[in-house]
Amino acid sequence: MTGPTGPTATVVEAGQARVAEVVGAAQSAHAAAASSHDYFRSYSVVGLLAVVGVLFVAVAFGAGRLLRPVAPTPEKLLTYECGVDPVGEGWAHTQVRYYVYAFLYVIFAVDSIFLFPWATVFAAPGYGATTLVEMFVFLGFLAVGLLYAYKKGVLTWT
Repeated sequence: MTGPTGPTATVVEAGQARVAEVVGAAQSAHAAAASSHDYFRSYSVVGLLAVVGVLFVAVAFGAGRLLRPVAPTPEKLLTYECGVDPVGEGWAHTQVRYYVYAFLYVIFAVDSIFLFPWATVFAAPGYGATTLVEMFVFLGFLAVGLLYAYKKGVLTWT
């Protein structure tokens, strides 16, 4: 037995095409939902790890509070710094150069972080020359900054 012929066949074929279109859209929507589910699932692992870390710290602090001896004395309640009894004002001048060293360290440490992704891109085919030029420009800026700091005498420890 064969299927319908004539105008009925056209209607049936159009109906089958529409059913296939709806099924394809449903499968596409299901695939998109599955991929977004996988996307959020990977972040749920990060969130779970953060919660475990916070709980670990909270348990450690709580255990320390419960297990430590509590015997306050007047000597223990004094302001204490480096084993020296506090005498005089609480204000002390600090040389700015220590902050400059710290600032320079942070700048170069953060800039060095950019070298690792660059190395992975440099290894990819087709990016070699471009990334090499970009990195030398980047390192040139760092060298100019270091030379400027050296010329200003910032790097001399006195």
